[in-house]
Amino acid sequence: MKDIKKDHSIGEGTGAGAGAITGAAVGSVAGPVGTAVGALVGAVAGAKAGGALAEAVNPTEYVEHFRSNYQTTPYYSANRTWNDYEPAYKYGYDTYGAYRGQRFDDVESQLESDWDATRGKSRLAWNEARGAVRDGWHFIERALPGDFDKDAR
Repeated sequence: MKDIKKDHSIGEGTGAGAGAITGAAVGSVAGPVGTAVGALVGAVAGAKAGGALAEAVNPTEYVEHFRSNYQTTPYYSANRTWNDYEPAYKYGYDTYGAYRGQRFDDVESQLESDWDATRGKSRLAWNEARGAVRDGWHFIERALPGDFDKDAR
């Protein structure tokens, strides 16, 4: 039970972070105050979405699934490590909640433009990270009823 609560809290935290970033970007149109308000509103909405996401897709199991399988994917490069791919899978998990209900292809350009600011220490450029982000995105779609799009088949 303690692990379930922990995973749920992780989901809420990642959702809050993604929501805050999205809200701040939208709010910035109204200036500094809009940025702050947008970040706060986005964080609250993101935490709720992240909590629901964590209930459907356990964040720990999500990471373990990809850690065990990333080297067998078509986009895997032998000169890259888990430390390069993990941020891409995390980005897929985090951004899915922020863009829930939209297709990956429809938001890919936004994901690409935000990748450099969120990739941490990953050495992957977007063209290398794209497959992992997309796989993470579609993994969640398959787990959430009604969120599965035709591209994930």
